[in-house]
Amino acid sequence: MDIRLDEVNRRIIHALMDDARNTSAPMIAEEVGVSPATIRNRINQLEDANVIRGYHASVDFERADGRLRNLYVCNAPVEERERLAQQARVIPGVVNVRELMTGRRNLHVLAVGEGTSDLRRVAREIAKLGIEIEDEDLVQSEHFDPYQPFGPDDEEPTALSEFISLSGGAEVLEVTIPDSAPIAGLTLEEAGRRGVLADQLLVVSIERDDEVITPHGDTAIRTDDLVTVLCRDGVTEERLEAFESVE
Repeated sequence: MDIRLDEVNRRIIHALMDDARNTSAPMIAEEVGVSPATIRNRINQLEDANVIRGYHASVDFERADGRLRNLYVCNAPVEERERLAQQARVIPGVVNVRELMTGRRNLHVLAVGEGTSDLRRVAREIAKLGIEIEDEDLVQSEHFDPYQPFGPDDEEPTALSEFISLSGGAEVLEVTIPDSAPIAGLTLEEAGRRGVLADQLLVVSIERDDEVITPHGDTAIRTDDLVTVLCRDGVTEERLEAFESVE
């Protein structure tokens, strides 16, 4: 079944990618300007056409049960890749298999285990299938976002534009300040006093209208400023909230 991705369908996909659990047909209908019945019919059509292939919970297994997630980067013969991917899916502990259109490193297998011994068992099972494991790493975290071109035209882009890791755990990032960011309109002194700007963050420079500003306590952060920030012990989602849009 072929289906055309018009504006309504694109907005439905964007909304469901953003938060399928807490997004209802009436909520999407209000944003798009059609009836809830139309949204429900469109969702059914997208599901029937396998454009929307399912809804999955994003689970932090480490928080839930202290378990580890491991990514196996594998090589599979191109002509057997699809068959081997299906076989890898049934290995106990495997939660995701991704096929890539490349000659090497073309099969990524994500597994959850109670410990390293459990993950070694998964590796042995993968190898028994004739799949070569080229590399593997423990996964610390994953982040998912909706596909922005399917969203509303006036949606503000993500703030983060560049990210650099330094020795000693420090990190530098560049962010463009959206209109609804908590720090927009505040001086650096106000942002620190109100707890908007975390103590671990240091604003190094501000680029505004082709001018580079050396920030001081009384320097105000404005919408569309390109701000360079140093985080002494690493960037976290919580620390980024000062620079991100608030719905």
